[in-house]
Amino acid sequence: MTFNALNRKVHYWASIIVALPFLVVIATGLLLQLKKQIAWIQPTEQRGGGTKPALALADILVITSRVDEAQVRSWREVKRIDVRPDKGLVKVTSASDWEVQIDAATGAVLHSAHRRSDLIESLHDGSFFGPAVKFGVFLPVATVMFGMWLTGIYLFVLPFLVKRRRAAKVSP
Repeated sequence: MTFNALNRKVHYWASIIVALPFLVVIATGLLLQLKKQIAWIQPTEQRGGGTKPALALADILVITSRVDEAQVRSWREVKRIDVRPDKGLVKVTSASDWEVQIDAATGAVLHSAHRRSDLIESLHDGSFFGPAVKFGVFLPVATVMFGMWLTGIYLFVLPFLVKRRRAAKVSP
């Protein structure tokens, strides 16, 4: 079997093997590209007053616990706190993926909504399915896709190389 025939077979069969996991990566990647533009994916970031946070961590917990949808009663239910001093904002993400945006100066709740970008990201990198799938499926798929990229580039460049060789043979 020639290298070109083998290259085409590898390219062909590899595409079948990686189709479903790669579809998940493509679809979630597209959603993640648009996360700042689509509030359904990630809540639109608000602006608070001032640029110096004036709230203590205990205050942030109390304010967040007043938002029933966030389901926060203690620090165990808080997944992440993101402080944005330049926007006067504190974002609290709960374990239930609810995001509460708090004015860092006054403590007012500016916005509260479900945050789906973390779920989409975990689907994108395969961690949603656990380490066995992340490293046993998604990592090999990425490796195969890299190989397909290489073979695809070769298949793209090959006609140009053949034309160049033919032209060189014809020219004296």
